[in-house]
Amino acid sequence: PKPISLDACRDFIARHVDEQARGERLLILTLDNEGGVGGYHDIEVWPEWSAADLGGAIRPDLQGSGRGREGAQRAFDWLFETLGVDLLCETAALDNVRSRRIMEGAGFRHMGEIDSALPGGGVRRSHYWELARADWLARRSG
Repeated sequence: PKPISLDACRDFIARHVDEQARGERLLILTLDNEGGVGGYHDIEVWPEWSAADLGGAIRPDLQGSGRGREGAQRAFDWLFETLGVDLLCETAALDNVRSRRIMEGAGFRHMGEIDSALPGGGVRRSHYWELARADWLARRSG
């Protein structure tokens, strides 16, 4: 949530609880060794297309350790294996180098640029990637 404030976080969580009840979204928090929130996965599902999107963030002091890449790969695997989606769709800001590296490393195909709607209003130009189940399976067996 942006801006990060107690009210914005409450609204973010409440919105996700409603969306989860409708089967559209899942919010997963990851905890650090002291029980604090170290990051989150924000999964949006489009059952009518058998597709999903994974968003999220890691607390700044935990970045750069490979945890984001590892967590993202586990989440991608879970989305294909457990939810059974056929397609993962991902976006990231044009200057988000870490997300770009995660997508490239996981085998996503860069499809171009799009305008992404921001939760707080407005739009941002974003990279757009896709990973199809067939490509994910090929990488796992190859």
